[in-house]
Amino acid sequence: MPKPNTGISINGIEPIINNEKYIDLIKARHPLIDKTKVVPININLGKNFSNLIITGPNTGGKTVSLKTVGLLSAMAMSGLYIPANEKSSIYVFDNIFADIGDEQSILESLSTFSAHMVKIINIINSVTENSLVLIDEIGSGTDPIEGASLAISILDYLHKKQCLTLTTTHYTEIKNYALVTNGYENASCEFDIEKLQPTYRLIIGVPGKSNAFAISEKLGLNESILNNAKKMIDSTTVNVEDLLKNIYDDKLKIEQEKEKILEQSNKIEELKKTLEFDNSELEQQKREIINKAKFEAKNIILDAKETADNIIKQLDDTTSLKNANELRNELNSKLKENKIEEAYAKNIGIPKDDITIGMSVHIPSLNQNGIVTSLPNKSNLVQLQVGNAKMNFNIDNLVKIDSGISEKSNYTTIGNPKNSFINKSLTVASEINVIGLNVDEAIPIIDKYLDDCYIANIATARIVHGKGTGALRKGIHAFLKTNSRIKSYRLGTFGEGEMGVTIVEFK
Repeated sequence: MPKPNTGISINGIEPIINNEKYIDLIKARHPLIDKTKVVPININLGKNFSNLIITGPNTGGKTVSLKTVGLLSAMAMSGLYIPANEKSSIYVFDNIFADIGDEQSILESLSTFSAHMVKIINIINSVTENSLVLIDEIGSGTDPIEGASLAISILDYLHKKQCLTLTTTHYTEIKNYALVTNGYENASCEFDIEKLQPTYRLIIGVPGKSNAFAISEKLGLNESILNNAKKMIDSTTVNVEDLLKNIYDDKLKIEQEKEKILEQSNKIEELKKTLEFDNSELEQQKREIINKAKFEAKNIILDAKETADNIIKQLDDTTSLKNANELRNELNSKLKENKIEEAYAKNIGIPKDDITIGMSVHIPSLNQNGIVTSLPNKSNLVQLQVGNAKMNFNIDNLVKIDSGISEKSNYTTIGNPKNSFINKSLTVASEINVIGLNVDEAIPIIDKYLDDCYIANIATARIVHGKGTGALRKGIHAFLKTNSRIKSYRLGTFGEGEMGVTIVEFK
């Protein structure tokens, strides 16, 4: 049978390998403990402190925490997945040194203390700043006062070596030393006094208690013996440990409240974004409706202006002609006052990502529609099919058809071909604007426009070409001169009295 995939069987992840010499394990689990029973621990070492002192009652999980760190570090350094949560990080140490377990030997005349000391001496002689050192019950097996002093001295030596050290102990002196010394931090394994059971949760920042009195009391030890024992303990030590535990409990409550507040804040932020999005959609719809109404109003005024131009053409009486000219000037003033073209221009421009080949667009400068035949280049130019001609335009000067411009070209026949001249008269504008084009670009567009005007039986039309250098005007006039549909043409005023418009009269 094939062997199971170890990474999957332990719910392993690929750890982050850091170069800053630290360990940060999130929800780390001992891989040899049943994964349905193992209690995950969060442990970090090397960022804010290089020596972590774990204290707490026997069978509370201190040694398991030690072994978990060592084993997961060795697994990561061997290229194996580790049983922890994503974003857990490990440093590649040059050596992992461990003194864990009791190896006293009668044959070799080694006591518990001697066996531990032999290992620690070997560690001290080999350790470097890039090593990880794991020591279980440091200083145990001898006189408590001497053992504690020796343990502190060993830890201080390892600290000066700048290696990372993880140690378990029962000595109060070591806990107190860690409280007041830079580079050290206390941690404890939690114990449920009511159930007389360890929770195996590792709490960094709070020294643990052996809880010998509480455990003995729960087990039924004589009360007088307990009271006598308590009198022998320095009350200051007990009070400090209780105070630190209360501080941690308060900190835990604050963190839980902080998480709830953060969760609510995230929900409020999401709701705010949703409301802003809905409001922007309404604003966009509002702008489109207004722009469409303004565009339609512009066409109405232009139609009225065209009617006035036709009336002027047919009038012979001098007084009436003057009145009609005044009417046309008034209509021109209304166009300026309403600033329809200016308001409409604010809606000009298509985002680059919205451009697709084959889409219909409107060209305000020509008052014509076109079909996109190429995607935008680096200069944001696209090629458009406009009538029979192909021209390049900047996407900032185009308008989406669905932004209020009718999809029907201004110069196409609608409905029954028999009614073409009627439909043309309803859709052909009174003028065409070719400013900005060269002669070769403008002539095909003007030719198509004149065809539509002729079919629609329009008497006169205006070609807006601007004054400029005069090259565009000369080219247009040369074309008109040879056109059989044209009865006559003449220059008209444009803008501030400039001769930038040619007025065409059809036969």
